[in-house]
Amino acid sequence: MGKHSVGFNSPKKRYLLIFLLIFSISSVMIFIIRPSIGFCDPHGHYSVSNDDGLIQVNTGNAEVERNPLDFMKSKLVLLVSHELSLSGGPLLLMELAFLLTSVGSKVVWITNQKPTVEDQQMHSLEHKMLGRGVQVLPAKGQEAIDTALKADLVVLNTAVAGKWLDAVLKNDVSRVLPKILWWIHEMRGHYFSVEYVKHLPFVAGAMIDSHTTAEYWKNRTRERLGIKMPRTYVVHLGNSKELMEVAEDSVARRVLREHIRESLGVRNEDVLFAVINSVSRGKGQDLFLRAFHESLQIIQDQKLQVPVMHAVIVGSDMNAQTKFETELRKFVKDKGIQDHVHFVNKTLAVAPYLAALDVLVQNSQARGECFGRITIEAMAFQLPVLGTAAGGTTEIVVDGSTGWLHPVGKEGILPLAKNIVKLAANPEMRSKMGKKGYGRVKETFMERDMANRIASVLKEVLQNKGKSNRLRF
Repeated sequence: MGKHSVGFNSPKKRYLLIFLLIFSISSVMIFIIRPSIGFCDPHGHYSVSNDDGLIQVNTGNAEVERNPLDFMKSKLVLLVSHELSLSGGPLLLMELAFLLTSVGSKVVWITNQKPTVEDQQMHSLEHKMLGRGVQVLPAKGQEAIDTALKADLVVLNTAVAGKWLDAVLKNDVSRVLPKILWWIHEMRGHYFSVEYVKHLPFVAGAMIDSHTTAEYWKNRTRERLGIKMPRTYVVHLGNSKELMEVAEDSVARRVLREHIRESLGVRNEDVLFAVINSVSRGKGQDLFLRAFHESLQIIQDQKLQVPVMHAVIVGSDMNAQTKFETELRKFVKDKGIQDHVHFVNKTLAVAPYLAALDVLVQNSQARGECFGRITIEAMAFQLPVLGTAAGGTTEIVVDGSTGWLHPVGKEGILPLAKNIVKLAANPEMRSKMGKKGYGRVKETFMERDMANRIASVLKEVLQNKGKSNRLRF
């Protein structure tokens, strides 16, 4: 396998280092900037759903000079995350924290689950927040309770964060529920536990990343738990200006592409496919590698003239998923494809890898991704996407236009393998799909109007807190 790092002695490498430092310092901005809120259409109209029908929140596309979140100035906001890591949920909440501090909100962060031993990653993220004006408190104790009672708004991040309510607030839970906005990202069935979400019907509102996930939560909570969702907002994420600037800078893309490919031992003419997700069985890296191996077999059996292909797994963490990742590496060794497969450690700086790729594979299994931020980031870099036909990916990828969708599970291995071969053999198709994906991002998944959208949601939650929550999804 190729090396994963090189020196920075030449002027070109120093230029590259500047880019990489930018990505590291503003990593949260790169990863999760600017969520768009509401049911979106390309004309800038957004709506929330309840039992009485659709409530339209029309913002249009007009440029605004004042930050629409200015009304949050001086307000106290408590953010409660189930963990603090490089995964999507905590990073999204950190992005919200920075948006609020930028307009003068007083933001307090609580991490409910902390490791017993000091975690360098968590320490680094907490330091980043402290540097941006976010106060970090212990999850338990009187200070946490007092902050929750005084806060103008409390944001619970992910369903698991619901465990914090009874464990810490105890008898004060009912006083805090009317000012909670619950941001949910999970799709897996084990999150539908009374232990986590018994208070969900009584909060001011819920925010969910895709229509598919919102509908799933609506049905699952009713059928399994016998509860109704509160007023629910669908949140489609968008790309940051920072990421778009790099994606649209041909010089930056070229320098990043050359560096990453050199570090991996991949030539410019080779075709590079990658999954960029934390390594876990639910993200489907095992099935991707099986499909990649199958694609090599198809090329060999059919004697096709195809450039050399490589597969990259970005998100490796042997400490977190030792057994599963050992299985992946054993498969690669057993099939003799070590020269074609590369493992890269989990990183916030995903833009360099997007610049280096030819195709992104979004292979999340079961119900798929709740949304899949990396998908729209890849499309910004004009990459076609091969995704599973599940979850939020179906709301992003236009099958046959910006990429192709394949079934989840083992049934998807052969279709994915065939799609890999088709794109590897056809650079014109890759370019055409990539350009269409970029156009879709510019039309639907951009930063523009994001502040207006999130402001409209926060305003509504603040206005409705304390009122009887009879409006349902």
